[in-house]
Amino acid sequence: MRATVDLPVSLSRDSRIPLSTQLSDWLREAMSSGRLAPGERLPSSRGLAAQLAVSRTVVTEAYQQLYAEGWLDGHHGSGTYVADAGDQGVRRGHQEATPRPILPITPRDKVINLTPGDPWVRDYDQAAWKRAWRKAADLPPGDDPDPYGLPHLRELLAAHLRRARVIAVGPENILVTRGTGHGLDLVAMALLKGGRAGVEDPGYRVARNVFASRGAEIVPCPVDEEGVIVDDLPDDLRVLYTTPAHQYPLGGRLPIPRRERLLAWARRTGAMVVEDDYDGEFRYDVAPLPALYGLDPSRVVLLGTLSKSLAPDIGVGWLVGAPELLAEIAEIRDELSDRTSGPVQQAVATMLEHGDLDRHLRRMRLEYARRRAAVVELLGPVCKLHGDTAGLHVLAELPAREVPRIVREAAGRGIALDTTERHHHGAERVSGLVIGYGSASLPDVRKGCAILADLIGRA
Repeated sequence: MRATVDLPVSLSRDSRIPLSTQLSDWLREAMSSGRLAPGERLPSSRGLAAQLAVSRTVVTEAYQQLYAEGWLDGHHGSGTYVADAGDQGVRRGHQEATPRPILPITPRDKVINLTPGDPWVRDYDQAAWKRAWRKAADLPPGDDPDPYGLPHLRELLAAHLRRARVIAVGPENILVTRGTGHGLDLVAMALLKGGRAGVEDPGYRVARNVFASRGAEIVPCPVDEEGVIVDDLPDDLRVLYTTPAHQYPLGGRLPIPRRERLLAWARRTGAMVVEDDYDGEFRYDVAPLPALYGLDPSRVVLLGTLSKSLAPDIGVGWLVGAPELLAEIAEIRDELSDRTSGPVQQAVATMLEHGDLDRHLRRMRLEYARRRAAVVELLGPVCKLHGDTAGLHVLAELPAREVPRIVREAAGRGIALDTTERHHHGAERVSGLVIGYGSASLPDVRKGCAILADLIGRA
């Protein structure tokens, strides 16, 4: 085992940049420049926090961000290491795909970004945005942040979930987070305790990284065109992470009979189901299916976020669960001095209170529906599409041998693409392109898909 490296990090408390961001930026630059080599063992979060004279939360947040980006690799009981992207993340028995999409050499402002994960942030109500932040600035800074979140925001979120997702919840069922990754980390600390965690395969890479960083044994759980395959689930999972409204990345919607079987499995085994409702607000031509949480609040934790519905850098999400579980999570947050920004929460509360978020969602549903229609119109004739009834991405299923060529040629023409490969835990079982249409304009979506249709047609 390699010795732990010394990190000559210097953080500035006078900077406006948060300490955790300074640390993650320093580590990222050290790894990209080669000063930290693949396989190097980093200090423990406790040890580095003591070295830097900062709270442990600063280090854990920086490490968590780098886990999510694929820079770090964790091994239960043996520490945190710089990931080796060259061997697809297979090291010391832990397998994690870390390839990144081929980026176009076109100047950034000319790239057509058809990768998933980002919403359209250039169309928003500026008057509503300014009003929200003026209201936040009018309030004095708090001296005793509530680990549950602002009570008023929790009431408004409960009302929002009743309207948007038809979930009967009250503020006692809601804890405000900084987003999905943060919510996953809180759930992991409360529920896993070194046990086995099931994650959809292919599935959300951040969930695998978060659970692994908390010492869990990751169990890949196969999915098909409808979602997670319930009949194959093992009985010894503590937690199962799933995306039933719009499976990421294949796009399936978990049907009612399978939802009922999943909850029956959870009740029988004692497992908790973590339901990620990351883009549940966006549906096309179909009625919403009931959230798992609404079917059995005792066995489900629901995660939501504003990163897809409003903007990624808002940094506000929510965790919906039983009051007893939220009490345990709130206690963990207290011990770690972990909070969600009060002024940001207040700004979000103002947007909810004035109906600004609802209006924004209605406007964006129409906009995304037009982009989705363009994707289906142009790519539907040349390949099989999955998951086009909801969300902000579709799967274009393609032969595995054709995918690298298409990605390479698309990059040469200024189009950024993502593939199914990096979303698998092990061997790739479904091949193709994960087409995101959230962050590109409608004309760019049409232009990019027309070029992509031509490249696929050559196959």
